Amino acid sequence: MEVVTEIWQRATATQPPPHPQVVGVIAVIGMILVLYRRTWPVTRLLVTITHEGAHALAAMLAGRRLTAIHLNSDTSGLTVSHGKARGPGMIIMLTVGYLGPALAGLGAAALLAAGHSIGLLWLLVLLLSLMLLLIRNAYGILVLLVAGGSVFLISWYLDPVWQSAAAYLITWILLIAAPKPVIELIMQRRRGGDRSSDVAQLVTLTRIPGPIWSGLFLVCSLAGLALGTAVLLPSLIELFEPMFTG
Repeated sequence: MEVVTEIWQRATATQPPPHPQVVGVIAVIGMILVLYRRTWPVTRLLVTITHEGAHALAAMLAGRRLTAIHLNSDTSGLTVSHGKARGPGMIIMLTVGYLGPALAGLGAAALLAAGHSIGLLWLLVLLLSLMLLLIRNAYGILVLLVAGGSVFLISWYLDPVWQSAAAYLITWILLIAAPKPVIELIMQRRRGGDRSSDVAQLVTLTRIPGPIWSGLFLVCSLAGLALGTAVLLPSLIELFEPMFTG
């Protein structure tokens, strides 16, 4: 019980936000990790975990029976659920995947703005642990054990300053990386190589053209990045305010 009590006290404690310059430096680091070719496969795994987690949550909320999640070594993923092959539940589940990283990034930014950076880390540990129960392939289990274990060690052993920095870095990576898989999908579809993505399935289910779905996901991801930046770095947004207020 003492351990549970200590975890609860740590998770619910509030921390003052870092100096805006520090938040800005962490944002630059996050951008490098997303844009640099050698680190992108690693940061993309974080996006894939969030993408598949969003599918899983939506499937459960839509009343579908969730049976498996796979995370693959090529950074792709698959969430398997059972229910009606057509209808609103299936459409909702497919739609939220590409929206998941931006929505998760916004939620994380809101927690950071409220001073709950350590609470965010413990929430991630909880969510990764729950997701681990649904993983059905060895590589996916390994990824979640490494990710969850790393976040747990950060949450338990590092100083609050470094814990806060880690929470901000994860949040920035989610926000900055959210549009990139959508852009990759758009390029793949232009080459005619997309036959089974969320967009391809949504086209079949709704008869709405693929470019509309891809454009929607891209706009929402970019909007999430803009809103997240406004939450985490309001002083940066203030610099551009005169451009819009005249």
